[in-house]
Amino acid sequence: MSSRSANPWLLTGAVLGALAVACGAFGAHVLKGQFAADGLLSQADEQQLQIWETAARYQMYHSLALLAVGLLAARRPATALHLAGSAMAVGILIFSGCLYALVITGQRWLGAVVPIGGVLLILGWICLAVAVAATGASTNRN
Repeated sequence: MSSRSANPWLLTGAVLGALAVACGAFGAHVLKGQFAADGLLSQADEQQLQIWETAARYQMYHSLALLAVGLLAARRPATALHLAGSAMAVGILIFSGCLYALVITGQRWLGAVVPIGGVLLILGWICLAVAVAATGASTNRN
């Protein structure tokens, strides 16, 4: 094992991935049970569950992307990879976090914050693409 410090993106991706599974299960079992306490799900309840599922799904996708960032950073650290990881981690917190909070609290204004997280997620993917392109360019020179 190398003497380098632990890769923060691998740890962050793994933790956020585990939380995505837990949040997905919470939505599928606990929230659905609360919404369907009378045995029926209204259209509004179904919409709330879809919002929750979207939050968990995007959290999982980007947790996996953070693992990729971590693996790439372990091979060849780069500023663009650090920016990708940072943007994705904060994007997950804002995007998924605001959607979870919206469903739990009913505070509709949180929906206005969600796009900020979405932009950060997109920025993370762009930074990842830049890092991959730069890595490919530097490897092709050898």
